[in-house]
Amino acid sequence: MENLVYAIILLPLAGFLINGLFGKKLPKMVVGTLATVVVFASFIIALTLFLKFNADSQPVVVRAFEWFRVNGIQINFGFQIDQLSLMMIMIITGIGSLIHLYSIGYMHEDEGFYKFFAYLNLFIFMMLLLVMGSNYLILFIGWEGVGLCSYLLIGFWYKNKEYGAAARKAFIMNRIGDLGMIIGILMIAYQTNAIDYLSVAQNSAKFELDSTIIIFITASLFIGAVGKSAQVPLFTWLPDAMAGPTPVSALIHAATMVTAGIYLVVRSNFLFSLAPTTLEGILFIGLLTALVAAFIGLRQNDIKKVLAYSTVSQLGFMFVAVGVGAYTTAMFHLMTHAFFKALLFLGSGSVIHAMSGEQDMRLMGGLKKKIPITHITFLIGTLAISGFPFLSGMISKDEILTSAFGKNPFIWLVLFAIAAMTAIYMFRAYYLTFHGEFRGTKEQENHLHESPLNMTLPLMVLAVLSIVGGFINLPHFIGHGEYAKLGDWLKTIYVYDLESAEVPLATEMILLGLTVLMFFVVWFMVKRIYVDKKKMALPEENYTGWERLSNRKLYIDELNNATFVKFIEGLGVGGNMFDKGVLKRFVDYIGTGAEDSGRAAKRLQNGNVENYVLIMSLAIGIILIVNFILQ
Repeated sequence: MENLVYAIILLPLAGFLINGLFGKKLPKMVVGTLATVVVFASFIIALTLFLKFNADSQPVVVRAFEWFRVNGIQINFGFQIDQLSLMMIMIITGIGSLIHLYSIGYMHEDEGFYKFFAYLNLFIFMMLLLVMGSNYLILFIGWEGVGLCSYLLIGFWYKNKEYGAAARKAFIMNRIGDLGMIIGILMIAYQTNAIDYLSVAQNSAKFELDSTIIIFITASLFIGAVGKSAQVPLFTWLPDAMAGPTPVSALIHAATMVTAGIYLVVRSNFLFSLAPTTLEGILFIGLLTALVAAFIGLRQNDIKKVLAYSTVSQLGFMFVAVGVGAYTTAMFHLMTHAFFKALLFLGSGSVIHAMSGEQDMRLMGGLKKKIPITHITFLIGTLAISGFPFLSGMISKDEILTSAFGKNPFIWLVLFAIAAMTAIYMFRAYYLTFHGEFRGTKEQENHLHESPLNMTLPLMVLAVLSIVGGFINLPHFIGHGEYAKLGDWLKTIYVYDLESAEVPLATEMILLGLTVLMFFVVWFMVKRIYVDKKKMALPEENYTGWERLSNRKLYIDELNNATFVKFIEGLGVGGNMFDKGVLKRFVDYIGTGAEDSGRAAKRLQNGNVENYVLIMSLAIGIILIVNFILQ
């Protein structure tokens, strides 16, 4: 097993090194194939380990070497393989290999082809390091690594200044969250004298329930999760990150990196379960994020921006699940979301590819006959996220809604409204893109064509996963086999059992019926507006009221710029003025004084012996006079 664990993480690193060092001289097909094969090989190895594990298997820790010791804490560089890490590894490498395959076709004409695949492989390596590390320090290395890769990939087309600004924004906002995470890790080490998960879990019993210190630690870790998983208030970087190539959006900002915050909380369940106050805060932030992002998504016209705000909203759903103590439900929605959101992003990339780079849905329309495979697969993704019965998104989202109802019916009501908004903006995007008459240019219409097989094959695979993925964790009232229950699979990673309120079966069936009814009502209404009545999206300048608020993203970016950004820029300007007006002049005065004193000394030290004798005589005379006066 040790060799298999090393192979999983080292294969993507090898792909990065080979393509990074020699990719410029290799044919593009060799570069793309190598990058895809190493990730797929990691998936096959992870699948082998998965088949060796069962629900009762204990964690396996592979120690590579002793890293260092400090204050009695031994830090090992090693990897922990358990049910949670295996689940994340298979999502990362499985969907990652599909996105690599898709990228071969999508990026084929790009001059930075080899760099793109080198960055993708490096990202997979860092993400695997994040989820496979056996302690918080290795997790943090991977955490920072994926932040770096995100910066490189978002700003991949760096010649565009806006894309570079988006990359910097993502990098800086993530660093804000990372500061909280560093503090949390340091406090864990100080309080438990350990940072590896198993030791911290064993020592967690020393914390009193909801004590100040456990609230401080968990809140600090959650701040890191807020930055990485784009929650209020640190969420505005993710929609701007759509500046990167579409495969980047699918890999980093839908399926893997942004879910790292969920993984962190679930991995640290032995800490968060002891901090009900922090869980309440997580619940509130998740609910607020889901609501804000869903509202903003209602009137976005860029197809990728719609999906970006959908991602932020769905992450809010996951944090709501965590906040009510439904860790398994959060992980279940993380998995199904990876399936249908990667499908939707890659589908949008296929649309953009067909439209010669156009992303505005108002300039699309009538594409279902031109790109039929993309149309069918995008429709499946739309149905899954919107809640079509028995598709993966419906099953996992219904579990979150039921758990929320058990906590508080008001939370269920808000989530129900958010789910309705999700269906509205997703069907709006679908109908504007694929139905009606084509609204683009004649040149774009002549260029319309289906994407090549290396782009449509990943769409078909993800479409199948979006259909059947929900059967991994069927509701308890439906019969299922031993391995069809995700909760049984993950039970060994939970140290403490959270007591969640049971929802009576009759109530649960009523809630399920209401969500299904809501789905079909929304579908009918949106179809009637955008297909039957042929209503088109208005120009953005014609929006008024709530539509303007939604389209302008609640003016949150403007508010941030007017407060934090301008304030920090003001500090920079003030600091620059202080540097030039005070510090520089002070240093210049010191230099000028040294030069002047040197010139004065130069007149005295001129090599003339008579002058030296005169100065010595004067000095002796002064000494004698002073000595006489003092006596």
